[in-house]
Amino acid sequence: MGVAVRVIPCLDVDAGRVVKGVNFVDLRDAGDPVEMARLYDAEGADELTFLDVSASSAERETTYDVVRRTAEQVFIPLCVGGGVRTNSDIDRLLRAGADKVSINTAAIARPHFLGESSRRYGSQCIVLSVDARRVPPDGQPTPSGYEVTTHGGRRGTGIDALEWAQRGQELGVGEILLNSMDADGTKAGFDLEMIAQVRALVDVPVIASGGAGAVEHFPPAVAAGADAVLAASVFHFGIMRIGEVKDALRAEGVEVR
Repeated sequence: MGVAVRVIPCLDVDAGRVVKGVNFVDLRDAGDPVEMARLYDAEGADELTFLDVSASSAERETTYDVVRRTAEQVFIPLCVGGGVRTNSDIDRLLRAGADKVSINTAAIARPHFLGESSRRYGSQCIVLSVDARRVPPDGQPTPSGYEVTTHGGRRGTGIDALEWAQRGQELGVGEILLNSMDADGTKAGFDLEMIAQVRALVDVPVIASGGAGAVEHFPPAVAAGADAVLAASVFHFGIMRIGEVKDALRAEGVEVR
């Protein structure tokens, strides 16, 4: 493998606090994203993803402050998403210390925003976040059987998720953050079929997200085509450590950092 697989913790930040991590006993203040970021950096995380889950204009200022304080404390790349609607949002996040910006809903409403931002800031800065689910029986069929969703997977768009990922690459994004809304929170493993199908269509890196519940779940995601693996609560609650995931990947012959 030419490029080492990345292990990425995801911090869901609301009003400057980590939503899923408040009971993480290894931290004195588990709700502080800067403190958690520092821990993950020390444990060997390759990147950090921050998702602003409220993303209102008032909370956006808090997010800028969190990104700024985190960038001063850690030296691994930061990807920030949630409520990114304009080039001005991207500009301010990058100036605050983000290395990448994840775009989701705004791209669905205006796909050419992906092209504009990729040209302006460089593909390496722009990540397309795809919240995908298998189309429910009462839903609108899509060619692949997967559709793009909004509102945490609750609202279907009718957009084929695989075609959307391919379109994102055509528009110039540097990575695809592929979130399985069916697997999210189940701890039953990643959606390997969806990862493999997206991998067959795009050449840019694919970050697999949703479903991690055991270290054994990570190597199959990489085998299916993921270039990076992302998880949230399993790290926050101490179910597993970054090092344990990397050891499991190494044991399967996967190159990690």
